[in-house]
Amino acid sequence: MALQTREQHIKREKATSNICTAQALLANMAAMYAVYHGPEGLKQIAKRTALLTQTLAEALKALGFEVIHQHYFDTITVVANVTTIEQYATAQNINFYYGNGVVTIALDETTNRNDVLDIVHVFAEAAGSSYSAVTFNYEDALQSIPTYAVRTSEFLTHPVFNSHRSESQMMRYIKQLENKDLSLNTSMISLGSCTMKLNAATEMMPLSWPNFSQIHPFVPAAQAMGYAQMAQELSDYLCAVTGFDACSLQPNSGAQGEYAGLLTIRNYHLANGNPQRNVVLIPISAHGTNPASAVMTGMKVVVVKALDNGYIDMDDFKAKAEQYSDVLAGTMVTYPSTYGVFEESIKELCAIVHEHGGQVYMDGANMNAQVGLTSPANIGADVCHLNLHKTFAIPHGGGGPGMGPICVKAHLAAHLPGHITTNGSIGKGAVSAAHWGSASILLISYAYIRMLGAEGVKKATEYAILNANYMMARLKDHYSILYTNHHGRCAHEFIVDLRPFKASAGIEAEDVAKRLMDYGFHAPTMSFPVAGTIMIEPTESEDKAELDRFCDALIAIRSEIAAIENGTADKANNPLKNAPHTQFAVMSDAWDKPYSREVAAFPLPYVRNNKFWPSVARVNNTHGDRNLVCTCEPVASYMEAEA
Repeated sequence: MALQTREQHIKREKATSNICTAQALLANMAAMYAVYHGPEGLKQIAKRTALLTQTLAEALKALGFEVIHQHYFDTITVVANVTTIEQYATAQNINFYYGNGVVTIALDETTNRNDVLDIVHVFAEAAGSSYSAVTFNYEDALQSIPTYAVRTSEFLTHPVFNSHRSESQMMRYIKQLENKDLSLNTSMISLGSCTMKLNAATEMMPLSWPNFSQIHPFVPAAQAMGYAQMAQELSDYLCAVTGFDACSLQPNSGAQGEYAGLLTIRNYHLANGNPQRNVVLIPISAHGTNPASAVMTGMKVVVVKALDNGYIDMDDFKAKAEQYSDVLAGTMVTYPSTYGVFEESIKELCAIVHEHGGQVYMDGANMNAQVGLTSPANIGADVCHLNLHKTFAIPHGGGGPGMGPICVKAHLAAHLPGHITTNGSIGKGAVSAAHWGSASILLISYAYIRMLGAEGVKKATEYAILNANYMMARLKDHYSILYTNHHGRCAHEFIVDLRPFKASAGIEAEDVAKRLMDYGFHAPTMSFPVAGTIMIEPTESEDKAELDRFCDALIAIRSEIAAIENGTADKANNPLKNAPHTQFAVMSDAWDKPYSREVAAFPLPYVRNNKFWPSVARVNNTHGDRNLVCTCEPVASYMEAEA
């Protein structure tokens, strides 16, 4: 999948999310940590942490405290008077985890000797004991780790984990990887339904401030008052944007937001004594993850048809609402639809659902076309999720992290997800381990809204819609536009139909997507929501010059298709079928293509100014999907190591 053109890999009722919010960013951070430290560095860090923990445990035992476990690594649990310990620890600005008659202490690589001495001092005061010396010796044997748990086999043996030990080496290695990625610092990324807008530096800056980045999510409330204020103000802003009354910032992705929103609806029906209400009507034009989220919450999905123009088939919707009236939980609808149109029947749809006792869940994937102009409450919805990693500027390319808070009307507020509280009890219906999800990245959306203000976010929506309609106007004479409204307009995105070219030139959507790489652009969302198409969403972040460059590229590609159609270019050996063209291929001594190297690599003059070279040429996506190859060692090697 990593080398495929398609950004979305969604199968109805089987999707949980897509690559947008796969948390790959966090995985990369962990990977780079391992690359820099390597196996020896990681072992040194682990040994130092374990020795500090062992030293602390022995010091507390010497003071007369019982350490519950004989074996431990970085965390110990101590039997103590919780009230007394908490009193002295709080006075020293130290936080522990307090249970029933026990105190749990966790150390890590940031813990130093002074921290250990401070902890011992707290327990000494609580015990009314004189402060005793603590001996530190990093050459001590680890008594806290049992023999069976000591690793003897090698790990991280790949050269990448044993080559980069200086900052210069790491910087160059990471830059080498970065050069393989086409990102927003190269060109626009017009992924429809993904809203790949600018992530402004000013919005990102607070993430590095230690007051926000170096705080545990379960610290006492008095130590996180700034966080609480920011979260409350952001919740208020999101309620104002949606027209709703309450907000939960807990869900960590759009898909988790869908899940949380449906749980809220389910809990509402249960509270009203209607457990039988478990059917959700989902138009086929809704966002791709909707059916899967409904299935995960135990709902039954009933799909509603679409008309030829992409609108929801209201006759089918009415018939199914009546058919399932007694068991209707609600509907999931995307507005504007994933087909890129504002449907005039949306208020009627919401009224029908309410008439039959259901609730309306509005998917917020396309909120970038609503903010400041309309709202979920205005159309009659009851709950919606917001992709902060789309509409509200949190980066999400390459794997997140995502945030999908949900906003609801007042009657659903009591049924929002609970959370795990600081005393360890489980709140009702928690969907994430922390109350505010990935709290630090909320700062980005908070800054985005504060800097733009009410007029600014509205203007952003207007520009997003204007940009999409401008691009559609430039392209409609060259390509068929699949769906528009009764005025011939789109919302913030539109679908270009590439299916006719399969018959006329043997060209498919994937060929166009691959060829766009030679022009310096990431492909739009391909074959979603309609197979054989591309869906373009420019967002408000792009200026007219960049929109024109992208349109010029697609128009030039249309000319290349025309050359195949009229026989000027070979049907099997042409720039589209051979795309993308790598630097290695273009610079090779051998060149057997019936077109020039310049046509391959520099098809338009602007490409020369900022050429992006794809690292990998064409791969067979279908073959790769069906013939998985594991790059890990065979099981036999692990058996040999164990022996």
